[in-house]
Amino acid sequence: MAIGEDVKLGKDVLIPWPDQVNLYGCSIGDNSRVGPFVEIQKNCTVGKSCKVSSHSFLCEGVAIEDEVFIGHGVMFTNGRYPRASNADGSLQTEADWVMEPTRVKRGASVGSNATIVCGVTVGERAVVGAGAVVTKDVPDHAVVAGAPARVIGAAAD
Repeated sequence: MAIGEDVKLGKDVLIPWPDQVNLYGCSIGDNSRVGPFVEIQKNCTVGKSCKVSSHSFLCEGVAIEDEVFIGHGVMFTNGRYPRASNADGSLQTEADWVMEPTRVKRGASVGSNATIVCGVTVGERAVVGAGAVVTKDVPDHAVVAGAPARVIGAAAD
């Protein structure tokens, strides 16, 4: 595990266990914190004053805005139809799939063990419950839970 030379870290980014993260080609904003056993891939952005908790996976195409909380073990996806190989049996490469971006807007919170399927937007100050599977956009200030996630209330500010 490592922090790649191509990672852009803002001021006062806290990574207490730098030898226990895998960061490459990403950017992390000022005053953000990254826990151990986190992977943040290329072309992923984490805004200012965010917390990314341990064991989370932020793949290529994920955009996390400012003041977002990512709980433990949160998983993002970036391909709608993942396959290991092509019809001819050859291993797929980046050229064989379409990356679908995902956005988590300012002040949102994503609970532990949630899965965020590619192509969705989690709204501003929304709350995603622990273990939720988000397959559709989450409105601003909504609370969602379940698999698939559905709106169950409004977030308190």
